[in-house]
Amino acid sequence: MFNFFKRRPKTDFEKKLSSPDGKLLLRVLLKSGHLSYSLTKEGKTVLKNSMLGFKLKGQKPLDSHLGIVRGSEKTFSETWETIWGEDRLIENSYNEFTIYLSETTGERRLMTVRFRVFNDGIGFRYELPPQPSFYRAEIEDELTEFNIDLNSYVWKIPAYQPDRYEYNYERVPVYELENSVHTPATFELKNGLFISLHEAALYNYGEMTLKLNQWKTVTSDITPLSDGIKARVELPFDTPWRVVMVGDHATDLVKNHIVLNLNDPPKGDFSWVKPLKFLGIWWAMYVGEWTWASGDRHGATTEHAFEYINYCKNLGIEGLLLEGWNGGWDGDWLKNGATTDFLKSSPDCDLKQVADYAAKNSVKLVGHHETVGFVDNYESQLENAYKFYSDLGINYIKSGYAGSMMTVQGKREFHHSQLGVLHYQKALELAAKYHICLDVHEPIKGTGIERTFPNLLSREGARGQEYEGGALTPTHACILPFTRLLAGGMDYTPGIFDIENTVKRLSSTLARQLAYFVTIPSGMVMAADRPRFYADVFPGAYKFIYDVPLNWETTIPLFGKIGEYYAVARRERGSDNWFIGGVTNENAHALRLDFSFLPVGNYRAEIYRDDETAHFRDNPLAIKIEQKEIKYADTFDIFMAPGGGFAIRLEKL
Repeated sequence: MFNFFKRRPKTDFEKKLSSPDGKLLLRVLLKSGHLSYSLTKEGKTVLKNSMLGFKLKGQKPLDSHLGIVRGSEKTFSETWETIWGEDRLIENSYNEFTIYLSETTGERRLMTVRFRVFNDGIGFRYELPPQPSFYRAEIEDELTEFNIDLNSYVWKIPAYQPDRYEYNYERVPVYELENSVHTPATFELKNGLFISLHEAALYNYGEMTLKLNQWKTVTSDITPLSDGIKARVELPFDTPWRVVMVGDHATDLVKNHIVLNLNDPPKGDFSWVKPLKFLGIWWAMYVGEWTWASGDRHGATTEHAFEYINYCKNLGIEGLLLEGWNGGWDGDWLKNGATTDFLKSSPDCDLKQVADYAAKNSVKLVGHHETVGFVDNYESQLENAYKFYSDLGINYIKSGYAGSMMTVQGKREFHHSQLGVLHYQKALELAAKYHICLDVHEPIKGTGIERTFPNLLSREGARGQEYEGGALTPTHACILPFTRLLAGGMDYTPGIFDIENTVKRLSSTLARQLAYFVTIPSGMVMAADRPRFYADVFPGAYKFIYDVPLNWETTIPLFGKIGEYYAVARRERGSDNWFIGGVTNENAHALRLDFSFLPVGNYRAEIYRDDETAHFRDNPLAIKIEQKEIKYADTFDIFMAPGGGFAIRLEKL
């Protein structure tokens, strides 16, 4: 540690900080009172000199006339264990440098920036201590740059749009970024490196999007409140971590755990949290068999719930989502959120009777709260609604915020503004109090807070299979592992076997539907089709859904090219069994699987793959199910049809 307290702060300073393995080099530069940073990997530029700072309302920008008061360094290394997730053990090793700054003129405001360098990227955040002249701050803008080569390419979805994160990814040159985009945003640099920009530990702040500033540099763009302010905070205050994930290959990003590592360990005992596989009446309503609205075809009735509970028991599925059990679905339901009652069942659904029958058959009910973004109405009932479910033995909830904006404190706000973030966090923490696990739709994006609050088992936050029927192409699922899924697991609603239904015609083969259970991780997964297609139509394919776990010991990406194909192997937690899933885009691909990742031994492989005649448009149901004995270091060629995929279960012999 070095200390400049006894003399005027220096306005010129440089610090170089390496990753534990020495391959990444962070350079922190204070020059003429301006703070910046840059990053290289083994001599290759990741980020060129990138400026840091703030604009505070009613004050001069906090980005110049800065001097270093002191700096500190530390090294940290641990291995911690997850309650659930893609890997049981996660290594958290980094070198840290913290620079404490003071203005050298004017009010001599204070600012701290903390940097952490991992082997596969960096994280940094601003820390604003109490100031001599103020204890609250209104942040007008955050002046954080990520100075990326403009000739690189980025996979992006637009920000500030009515459907939130639910858009198809596009690949464009960085210099063509015209409007703000969401993170994680993944870049292929001109020098061959892959990086993804994101954030971690998002609390009490607007989410970070990205845009090009007037100098054509990628810059943070914090989601504003309705009055334009980015955040109102009391000091001391720490921003979310700004994260730069770095890999030599796109698949390196899949194993990146920086976002989780920058979050705190669990606050309290979460041993009660368990991942859940469940059925739902959801897809029957999407294809027009039943309705959310009341009437002759109402889906969430006592009768239908009993029918599905019986299916759960016979199919070995642990849970059931009863979506639409309460009122508010008649007419234009998107306008009903201000009066929705989260404690009152519709007349044809006796929720207590359903809960009792589910408990009798050892089936866990998943409650449903569709708020339509009317947060004021929801928060007025929130604790009573959670208690109501808890008293019925319902410990899982799927929540939804399907409006284009939120109504918070009487104002229309972005879901991703500071007020939106505060609401999602309030709901999560209150759910923990009642031992309730959440699957949040129309969510705030994942920033790793499931490490601290493991009852956050899943979220949506991208286009899932509800967009099938024309708005999804096979390419989408080949982009998600390198973009959206870097923010955590996703409720994609896999397992649709009625692929050729004319109401919701899928761009998928049957084998691909099984692959999703491996390629798209989630702590809550709905086997989304009507159960008769599992029990009666395709029982052979359903066996994989029955067998596949949700909790993993370790994850190993096998192949991946963004937008073209992806394959991953995962070992079941508490078992020697492995599961492999692979998907491709509109083109056929043949992959050679190398089983060198397996421990030495023999395995029975149950293989679910596309037939050579399969095609997502012309012959989607053509599937081959076969068994083969596999041992360590064997190779096996597997074919994926256009829009297809494969799934494999490896049982240790």
